[in-house]
Amino acid sequence: MKRRCLLVFGLLFGYAATAQQVNDSSKIKSMNEAMITAWQNEDITRLSAEHNGFLLAGKKNEVVQLAHTNANVALKNGRQLFAKAPGVFVYDMDGSGNQLNIATRGLDPHRSWEFNIRQNGIIINSDMYGYPASHYSAPMESYEKIELIRGTAALQYGAQFGGMLNYCTKKPDSTKLFSFENNSTIGSYNLKSTYNAISGTYKKFSYYAYYYFRYSNGYRRNSNSTANAQFLQLNYQFTPKISLHAAVGRSIYLYQSPGPLNDSMFHRDPTMSVRDRNYFSPEIYVPSITLNWDLKKHTKMVFTTSGVFGNRSSVQFDAFATVHDSGNNRQVDIDKFNSKTIEFRLLQEYKLGSIQNKLATGIVYMNNDLHRQQLGVGNHSNEYDLSLTTPGFGRDMHFKTQNIAWFIENAFHISKKFTISAGARFESGNSKMDGVIKYYTVHPLPNMIAHQFGLLGLSSQYILNETNTLYCGISQSYRPVLFKDIVPASTFEQIDNNLKDAFGYNLELGMRGTYKNRLKYDVSCFRLQYNNRMGTLVLQDSLAQYYTFKTNIGNSLTQGIELFLQYKFPILPQWHAGIFTSTSFMDAHYTAGQVAVGTENKSMVGNKVESVPQWISRNGIEMLYKKFSFTLMHSYTSASYSDALNTETPSKNGAKGLVPAYSLWDANAQFQTKSSFSVRFGISNIFNKQYFTKRPAFYPGPGIWSSDGRNVYLTIGFKL
Repeated sequence: MKRRCLLVFGLLFGYAATAQQVNDSSKIKSMNEAMITAWQNEDITRLSAEHNGFLLAGKKNEVVQLAHTNANVALKNGRQLFAKAPGVFVYDMDGSGNQLNIATRGLDPHRSWEFNIRQNGIIINSDMYGYPASHYSAPMESYEKIELIRGTAALQYGAQFGGMLNYCTKKPDSTKLFSFENNSTIGSYNLKSTYNAISGTYKKFSYYAYYYFRYSNGYRRNSNSTANAQFLQLNYQFTPKISLHAAVGRSIYLYQSPGPLNDSMFHRDPTMSVRDRNYFSPEIYVPSITLNWDLKKHTKMVFTTSGVFGNRSSVQFDAFATVHDSGNNRQVDIDKFNSKTIEFRLLQEYKLGSIQNKLATGIVYMNNDLHRQQLGVGNHSNEYDLSLTTPGFGRDMHFKTQNIAWFIENAFHISKKFTISAGARFESGNSKMDGVIKYYTVHPLPNMIAHQFGLLGLSSQYILNETNTLYCGISQSYRPVLFKDIVPASTFEQIDNNLKDAFGYNLELGMRGTYKNRLKYDVSCFRLQYNNRMGTLVLQDSLAQYYTFKTNIGNSLTQGIELFLQYKFPILPQWHAGIFTSTSFMDAHYTAGQVAVGTENKSMVGNKVESVPQWISRNGIEMLYKKFSFTLMHSYTSASYSDALNTETPSKNGAKGLVPAYSLWDANAQFQTKSSFSVRFGISNIFNKQYFTKRPAFYPGPGIWSSDGRNVYLTIGFKL
């Protein structure tokens, strides 16, 4: 047996096993230990064909194993966390460490709102139909892994174009009644954070809870940020087949917003601020109860009931960078979220003749009420203060949605190697808007939007051998008309009473696997069709007066390639090295439509879709020695446009213009002892590149938002 183990591990790393080594048991033991350390601690993995009741055969996915990832976890550095997930575009918006803003395949990265975002399978989008942004911001130290599933699996979990992003918290310690974990970080810009968790198991009962606090002055002046979060999960295993999980999470942060810049300001000093009394603060609660029940040997059931409650509040002087803050009254805006979800899923294994099948089906009910209060007249203070000097809000509205969705997908295992999955999703519901817009009394607003959809999908995979798989799939998707899409900005704007939800599909074809146990790869091509995009046209009324008209303005198509390659090899005894590339090419352009420019409408057919870099490439070198690992990574993001007309010359206020390409270097290292003591250290943006990732069209304000310069951090952790 020892000879076989040595031969296998020797071939794996290219070593020649001599007869002397075979007879030396101490060498066999040390080699096995080194090999296991080097190869089993993978930082990027794939989900199995069936995972937590979801069927994933033929779907592209990545799992980021955070414990083995060399990344700035304390500041949620997106390009490092998703370094090996090709095509992930990271949008730096409102301060490092607050929230992740990411997208794939040419979609909008604002608060990751093109994804169905979950924590432990529980939906945490603030309001799936009113404002599906992610305002819940738990510490990355609390998570064990991040599961990213592209949009071709959308029929089972939701109809989002982007796919599903599932954050999985750490599990309770199963070996002790009580254990304690701490991770404390210090870093540039006066960063201080601490994560403290307790967990344990007693007979059938287990628990996990944490408290988190972080403070930072921020890279720019007037960009202070304070955050804290708490979480409690209680688990009870009634029988080996029945378990109940109850959890509640809370996150809150206060971010002082330094305001947008124009190009001349950015080039003069990217750390400068044009606002010193703008603030943004979301406070979100996510309670949930989950029942897992293995009814029979081949039948599994999952039932969840959950909610997202809380608010996102801001007080600010809202204007372009070129408009000076004269100290007048600030604007107060408050969104109050009240989203409730009930989800039931069933997984059944059965035989149809000689064909083995897996059937996943379920039903989801959502009841959401988004209460939006905007244009409140605030005070003149420089502090965070939501008090009003004039009673009432300029806009005080409710956006209520009731929606029920039923899904079904069946995996036909034609043979041990070949699987075909076919599925459907049916959605039925409506959103109703009511309330008051003080300045808008002439034209009727859309007060009800129906969501009636039938979506289809098909995927397949073929296992070439034990380590290589072909996969392909297509799935229809849609995105509902959002609250912001139907609120007129002024009396000169009208809303189309027949707005249509965005509709389209994801198509992908790929191959993944390993070669000779050293090369790991996943290469795919995709096509994403996105119809009924929202926008604004300019029209004339019966008196020849111009007005803007919000409606569906056109369609877009994004095609591309996503490539991941990783090669690991030994260099010295107990020393191992690796190189990787995670690269995507995207061609995103409009295939139909026009958009308002002044008093006319211009065609945007053939134009590039805004905020879609053609190339995103992250490439790295990794070193591993026993419990020490080091990663040096270079990231490149090509230029992109900020508007559908592809304006290249920047406007005076910085709201439009080209977003230049940028290249960044990051270095991260970690060391962990057998006694559960760990150290993480890193330098982000080593050469202090001055760059920005996007010119937003709305929050946090049109213009340039500088991304962080050089950033150094040190994290010390231990577990008792």
